[in-house]
Amino acid sequence: MRLLDTLKKTAIQRRRDRDTPPPLPDFIDEIRIRAAQGHVPEQVCWGDILLDSIYVPSNPQQARRWYEIAASAGYAPAHNMLGRCHHFGWGGPVDLPAAAASYETAARLGDLWGCYNLGIMTMRGLGMPADLRRALALFRSAAERGHAKSMNLVARFTEEGWHTERNPTAALTWYRRSAEGGDYRGQHNYASTLLAMGKRAEALDWWRRAVGDATSDVLLAMERTLHALGPDGDTALLSQVRDRLDTLGIPRQTDD
Repeated sequence: MRLLDTLKKTAIQRRRDRDTPPPLPDFIDEIRIRAAQGHVPEQVCWGDILLDSIYVPSNPQQARRWYEIAASAGYAPAHNMLGRCHHFGWGGPVDLPAAAASYETAARLGDLWGCYNLGIMTMRGLGMPADLRRALALFRSAAERGHAKSMNLVARFTEEGWHTERNPTAALTWYRRSAEGGDYRGQHNYASTLLAMGKRAEALDWWRRAVGDATSDVLLAMERTLHALGPDGDTALLSQVRDRLDTLGIPRQTDD
């Protein structure tokens, strides 16, 4: 019986060890502690960790709750993240009008991402009627304060003449600023414009910077252009683009 009891205790302990999550790294645990103590920026950080992190199991419901707590203190980034929860159904149902309201509060409080996200919803008519003029004003407001993704959209509006004077020179400047700010769409659009101007080497350099973060739609556009360039392009870059498409499970649109 003594041996049997020992084996049972060993099995129970192993099960407990298996079910006990590993300790959090010190810097993550510090965020958790400060969030519990009422530090608002850390409450948003802890929400981000709960939403998507390698350190803890994903818990969108708890993440949303922490965003709500921080938002109740009037913290602009928390309103933006709460908007994303409503927008994409993280920790609850999709609610586009609620997402727009949260983004609007974030934008009013000065959050650049809130301004950009509200602009996207306004441009696409999500949770509200589409209003390109208002969307441009929102993107311009964020762009003038340094938001790279908003710069790319100001460039697009200016290039196409959507509710503003068409001005290719100004559009090129906005694309350049967006690219330099690290936005992969801005980098792709700037590269495309440079190529159209005959500046192939510069264009290829910006595509090299964009490929690591680009989403499937941008990667497909890059693949078509690089394939069309043939030997005047960059075969290594084209291979990198195709490898990323393969990883994402997106069929190629060109073949050698």
